[in-house]
Amino acid sequence: MAAEIALFDLGHVVLDWDPARLYAKIIDTPQERQMFLADICNMAWHTRHDAGASFAENAVDLIRQYPQYETEILAWGRRWMEMFDGYVEGTAELIRRLDARQVPLYALTNMPADPWDEMLQEFEILRRFRDVIVSGRIGLIKPGAEIYHVALEVMDHPEPANVLFIDNSLPNVEAADALGFRTHHFKHAEGLETALLCEGLL
Repeated sequence: MAAEIALFDLGHVVLDWDPARLYAKIIDTPQERQMFLADICNMAWHTRHDAGASFAENAVDLIRQYPQYETEILAWGRRWMEMFDGYVEGTAELIRRLDARQVPLYALTNMPADPWDEMLQEFEILRRFRDVIVSGRIGLIKPGAEIYHVALEVMDHPEPANVLFIDNSLPNVEAADALGFRTHHFKHAEGLETALLCEGLL
């Protein structure tokens, strides 16, 4: 059985996202910036956005704990788009090539719901996907098995072995493996191109 559908993660695979990019503009000293991103607006806190919390509601408790950082905490949502620097090198071109070959393209992303419409407008490549399952919109996140079942429903119930799932997170890849997906652990576009060629998608 060969792959017929490509299912992409977005952050660090398609989109070049890094919160430090924004906070380099806001917090002057590297030590304070590192502390802020490790201890205050960290990935454990951000995961609540991916699971469905709005930027506003998720900021409340953090501001209560760290009132001196209210402006910086609110910037996470208010200046979200400044965390991006276009596309991960080489991936957008691979998506365009797949699209030209009429390969069915979908995305499954841990992403907040709040900024999604703005992101669709900003990043043309996102509009090449037939559908994007956004975790924050459905209240489910990878690597939980349920979100992969939602993706299969959205893709009209293909066999998992017909779907190549591409993600930079090893736990997400392992979860897809366990459900029978074909998988590629993304590290760079060159490796992905090789995988797509081996699958016969390019």
